[in-house]
Amino acid sequence: MDRNIFEKLLEWKNKKEKMPLILTGTRQVGKTWLMKEFGRRYFKNTAYISFDSNPKLNDTLENTVSPDEILPILQSETNTPVTPETLIIFDEIQESPRALLSLKYFCENAPKYNIISAGSTLGVMLHKHNSFPVGKVEFLNVYPMSFFEFLDAAKEKELLSFIRQNSPEKYKPFHEKLIRLLRIYFFVGGMPAALAEYVKSGDFGKVRKIQNDILNGYDRDFSKHAKESFSSKLRLLWQSIPSQLSKENKKFTYGAIKSGARGRDFETALQWMRDSSLIEKVNRITAVKTPLKAYEDFGSFKIFINDVGLLCAMTELDMNIIADREAFFTEFKGAVAEQFVFQELRCSLNRKLYYWSNDNGTSEIDFLTQDSKGNIIPIEVKSGINLRAKSLGVFIGDYSPKYSIRTSLADYKINMLNNIIDMPLYAVATINKLL
Repeated sequence: MDRNIFEKLLEWKNKKEKMPLILTGTRQVGKTWLMKEFGRRYFKNTAYISFDSNPKLNDTLENTVSPDEILPILQSETNTPVTPETLIIFDEIQESPRALLSLKYFCENAPKYNIISAGSTLGVMLHKHNSFPVGKVEFLNVYPMSFFEFLDAAKEKELLSFIRQNSPEKYKPFHEKLIRLLRIYFFVGGMPAALAEYVKSGDFGKVRKIQNDILNGYDRDFSKHAKESFSSKLRLLWQSIPSQLSKENKKFTYGAIKSGARGRDFETALQWMRDSSLIEKVNRITAVKTPLKAYEDFGSFKIFINDVGLLCAMTELDMNIIADREAFFTEFKGAVAEQFVFQELRCSLNRKLYYWSNDNGTSEIDFLTQDSKGNIIPIEVKSGINLRAKSLGVFIGDYSPKYSIRTSLADYKINMLNNIIDMPLYAVATINKLL
């Protein structure tokens, strides 16, 4: 399977002046495969080290972080010539604080070497170690595979080309087929192992087993990286997310985790999960003015997890519902559709997302962003073909946005009367071109 992120990795490789690159992202999102495949495709050699399974190297780094001393050790350990044409991979780097520190000295004293590293709970580690080489490394987030990457893997390249060209007249005849493929993607999600199993076998039972194995791995991480009293808070927080998303008002509330719970009881657990890339926050804005970030309300937010397929697995959504066109998208009050739109926008937009609700909580816009000219653009998510959008109507009446986007199961359409662009859910990633 191919990944869109290779384009960004190549941009890093071709920089005249670059720093060591750190890939961040949750467990099983494909970081190790990406690094190895990147080395295989674009470098003469690849020297791979995993600090999770190489305690000898950990011991060596206790005595030195000098590139001149580390490079011969890497060459010996990997039995690979280490030259400026070699991709050096430090995997599971969170297991070695000294390896992290060595990146500073590679940046300063040996910048001609190409070093890429990754770790599944790296963000947690960074908060614990003040010696992290700030300003001496670059970061790149790795997300689950997008719907477009799913279409590519499923050999639907022509359909993918039509959507990427933003050509509704070409993909409209395939609308029902794309809706069916979207239902499959909602269930399978973008975790590479689960998606690869579907492409290989088409067996949803095997896909669900892989998803449950991934979720069990997250649970083990709770225990591995946190004390028992804290890990229990992590589990309570994690298990509450599906019910938080299924509320009509999806604002995150601590009381939904546990009766009587308050922010101070779980805010550290919340930050731990964000650092582990398991969840992301979308904050409310207090005023519809530019720049949106200036009006960010950090106390009111929604939470999304890393993958729509894992959300379906967490809720034990029955695989047989895939056959029911309407029910699948409307389950859990459209939570699955909103999760999908969030992660598609996260991958395709180079912009921060927010949401809006009026002061009395009677109207809410799922996402707000700004286009290249600074216009504030509301994005409303509808999980069916019913396009009635009371909240969007309130927002348009109060703030008169230049245009609005409504994404649903309906066909592409532009309503010139109120400047609403109706975008099919499967084409939501093309909002980037529109903006």
